[in-house]
Amino acid sequence: MKNLNTPLRINSALTLKNRVIVPPMASQTADTGGFVTEKTIENYKRLTASKASLVMVEYTFVDKSGRSEPNQLGVDRDDHINGLKSLSDEIHSKGAISAIQLTHSGAKSERDMTGGKLISPSGIRVPSKDNDLEIPDIATFSQIAELKKSFVQAAIRSTKAGFQIIELHSAHGYGLNQWLSPITNKRSDKYGGNIKNQIRLLTEIIQEIKQEIPKVVLSVRIPGMDHFAGGLSLQDSIFLSKKLESLGVAIINVSSGMGGWRRPHARNGEGYLVDDAQIIGHEISIPVIGVGGIKTAKYINKSLQENRFSLAAVGRAILTNPSWGIQVGLN
Repeated sequence: MKNLNTPLRINSALTLKNRVIVPPMASQTADTGGFVTEKTIENYKRLTASKASLVMVEYTFVDKSGRSEPNQLGVDRDDHINGLKSLSDEIHSKGAISAIQLTHSGAKSERDMTGGKLISPSGIRVPSKDNDLEIPDIATFSQIAELKKSFVQAAIRSTKAGFQIIELHSAHGYGLNQWLSPITNKRSDKYGGNIKNQIRLLTEIIQEIKQEIPKVVLSVRIPGMDHFAGGLSLQDSIFLSKKLESLGVAIINVSSGMGGWRRPHARNGEGYLVDDAQIIGHEISIPVIGVGGIKTAKYINKSLQENRFSLAAVGRAILTNPSWGIQVGLN
């Protein structure tokens, strides 16, 4: 029977030694230029002490127009590569697979942070439970082309920095989620109007990355649903996941959508987003990551045996106690 120490083969060259991963968690340890600092290295040194099989580096901006916080890591310039390589080397030195999450905030930021730009599908303010965000600009076709190029170049830099898995952040209301969601995407051209068109930007980014890096191992973080009325539905996310699998994506990371990363209303207990992951996972054959307050070996083992997910993301429990993995007996 599967348990948290059962290895998982991703492809012929990559096997995870156990079923626990450290998900991306913003540390705000970069300097104001987005560069890795000693605090960044120390943060990931702590996280790798957990013995999780995979450690995913927090969301990094692919272009200044997509930056969302002052001390966010960047991967928008070649001179970020050396610092990021020291980060991936630190993760590898502790026996874990390294991954990095690529992000463009789209309209989920402010102009003071992005050099005056707020790029969005339709100029619609991103709904937020915490603050009143600015009204963004409607992306032109030339801006869409630049956006795609930013992700491709960031993926190339990430590979040069030694990361073995690259994740595209398409959840939590950030930029790519804004293109997926009917809440923020009201376009009438080839990038909007129905789910086939709403996923087009994401799928084109994936295709272009794979053209440049054929052997890349891609993960995509998607919403199980938006958790806002009129938003992306679970059926939409199933459709998206099947398309991503057909394009060669290796892992689907099922999280939340427009409501952000916080626990959605009426979702209680450990693994509060796992129901979505389970439904999506039964529709595809590639591994699915389950998330949402997962913190006990008992829950992980039971969920693996019930085929509720392939990998468990243990975030805050490991952030609070880096010895968590040792205490639960991770190999």
